[in-house]
Amino acid sequence: MKFDSPLFDRIRVKPGADRRPRTDSPTCEWAGCDASASHRAPKGRLREREYWRFCLNHVREYNNSYNYFAGMSDDAVSTYQRDAITGHRPTWKMGVGRRGAESGVHTEHDRANDPFGVFREVGGNRRPNFDRAEPTRSVRNAERKALTTLGLELDATAADIKAKFKLLVKRHHPDANGGDRGTEDTLREIIQAYKYLKSVQFG
Repeated sequence: MKFDSPLFDRIRVKPGADRRPRTDSPTCEWAGCDASASHRAPKGRLREREYWRFCLNHVREYNNSYNYFAGMSDDAVSTYQRDAITGHRPTWKMGVGRRGAESGVHTEHDRANDPFGVFREVGGNRRPNFDRAEPTRSVRNAERKALTTLGLELDATAADIKAKFKLLVKRHHPDANGGDRGTEDTLREIIQAYKYLKSVQFG
């Protein structure tokens, strides 16, 4: 390695050049301040690569009152925060891919025979000529849990849910058990599950 190389100069214990802060830095841009501008501060939204030059005291004061979302409506702020989760980049369902998301045609799992709906759950597209009928809607985890509480399958109809609910209430109600309150917790879970399924109009 050459002794006059900048790489060698960086790893030396005592650098050849004086790297102490220079006193010829620009003046603070705060109105009426003559101090040295030793810190940068962002100018704000839509001017991300532009900075003010302030001294230490004024950069602290500026940062205390800085608001990136100034002038934005509540809806615009909510949209920005939601998009920030993905870094403001476009997203699509798992298993679809960019081309499938843009064209509306999913090609990755079209040729796969998927009797248990595995690819459908991760966003794949089953071919329309399969023998199994497509479900009208996907079942959320909360709905699965509520159906399990009632002892029903995923294909249960609204009539099935109502009938099973009436049966379970009669079975676990304290009046049907001689006033025994030991099944009250189970009864409460059944009522909550039924109310939830009714609120999402399941079946």
